[in-house]
Amino acid sequence: MADRSVLVTGGTGGLGGAVTAAFVQAGWRVVVPQRESATGAGPAASGPVRVTADLMDPAGVERAVRAAVDDPAAPLRAVVNLVGGYASGGRVHETPVEEFERMLSINLRPTYLVTQAALPHLIAAGGGAVVCVSSRAALAPFPGAAGYATAKAAVLAFANAVAVEYRASGVRCNTVLPSVIDTPANRAAQPGADHRRWVTPAEIAPVVRFLASDDSAPTSGAAVPVYGRA
Repeated sequence: MADRSVLVTGGTGGLGGAVTAAFVQAGWRVVVPQRESATGAGPAASGPVRVTADLMDPAGVERAVRAAVDDPAAPLRAVVNLVGGYASGGRVHETPVEEFERMLSINLRPTYLVTQAALPHLIAAGGGAVVCVSSRAALAPFPGAAGYATAKAAVLAFANAVAVEYRASGVRCNTVLPSVIDTPANRAAQPGADHRRWVTPAEIAPVVRFLASDDSAPTSGAAVPVYGRA
């Protein structure tokens, strides 16, 4: 039986599937919110617990966190924030503010809401870890992605703030910064790219699991590059 739980947002995505599998294989109780119910969704002896929840909505976030803390034998000890999105566009003067704000909302709002709701439970469990996903674009922007780069920089700043504010409460917060992740969606969007240089979900997942585990207990406020060969 699992003795600790992890809440993995975005657990049904290209990266999320690998991260979820890594925690299941390590013996964690894994809770994965999803926006719509799916066939077979729900607790499984060898898989994640799935809960229908809109993580842009505080009520949906509360539902997801309740599911994550529902098993007293497996207290919530980690939160992994994978929800986000990317959209390319023009340069700043060509980008409507609504598109800019959409990138901020998609990438920052769920991370903030889920972390905010989960922190009291992590503290009550005696401490734990929060792992956020930023991007190399936060440190090295590229043309046509000002909103995305700004949003991912905000995620990094938020994670660092959490690390400072909750250090004394035993809660750590670290961030991984991928380059281009080798997912079917990214391959479809960039068919001419050298996909061999991209980082795979299977390469990122162990890093996320490590940052959520007691093995990384001395580490908080870190920004970990996971670039592959890109």
